[in-house]
Amino acid sequence: MKRRKNSSNRTKPFSIFAVLLIVVIAGSAFSADLAEVKQKGVLRHLGVPYANFVTGSGDGLDVDMIKLFAQQQGVKYEYVQTTWGDFITDLSGKMAKPKGDDAEITGTAPVKGDIAANGITVLPWRAKVIDFSVPTFPNQVWLVARADLPIKPIEPSGDPMKDVASVKSQLKGLRVMGMADTCLDPNLYDLDKSGAQCSLFEGSLNELIPAVINGKADATLQDVADALMAVEKWPGKIKIIGPVSEMQELAYGFSKSSPQLREAFNKFFEQSMKDGTYLQLVQKYYPAIPKYYPNFFQQAK
Repeated sequence: MKRRKNSSNRTKPFSIFAVLLIVVIAGSAFSADLAEVKQKGVLRHLGVPYANFVTGSGDGLDVDMIKLFAQQQGVKYEYVQTTWGDFITDLSGKMAKPKGDDAEITGTAPVKGDIAANGITVLPWRAKVIDFSVPTFPNQVWLVARADLPIKPIEPSGDPMKDVASVKSQLKGLRVMGMADTCLDPNLYDLDKSGAQCSLFEGSLNELIPAVINGKADATLQDVADALMAVEKWPGKIKIIGPVSEMQELAYGFSKSSPQLREAFNKFFEQSMKDGTYLQLVQKYYPAIPKYYPNFFQQAK
């Protein structure tokens, strides 16, 4: 009996160690909430170089905002590059893919960041896997075509849905390219029903416009911000036809296990809107946007 008791005592520390190890491993599957971020002293920003939200050179609208947020919280800023296909997994620890407006969870993976921001459109399926901040930027998806095509830019009517219908009326036979699992997926807007020949691009978002210019498609879908930048970058080679979507919203992404971090950011963002900090950054990176969407920025000084 005594020998058995000693044996039990000797294995007890190993059992405790095993339990602790499991807890540590399991904990790695969750994003850090505000208390954990402050304890670590680092806020990890998951980003994808895209337009002027994340330039890839250490700045951008979303980069600057998260740096200011990290400073307000008294922690260091850390940029963690991800991809459009991976940012939800890297944030939530869940491998997910869209299934209509729903999301299908196909597995788990390590969490790599605490907040995701790079001009992310709020889509129903994404909201099933991650939480979003208050809206941070207005958006529509526009059709951008090669300049030599006979298709003409529409005359804005003031009614977004009439404008969408005007664009779609010109799509018959047009080769339109987009990107899967993003707001630029043509399937989200039923463009094929308008006679468009839709395809999905396998490169990066930043390569969509060059692919159209090089003749791989007649037109592509672009966020408003990126479309305006593209016209400036490739003058005379492309033209904006008009919207294919209703108004959309961009926001910052948070794990559903980080409600306090999300709440803290929302308060920070709302204050930045009121004191003019955010508007100054918007005018730095997207000077024309407040003119296109004055209602969104009317609360900003």
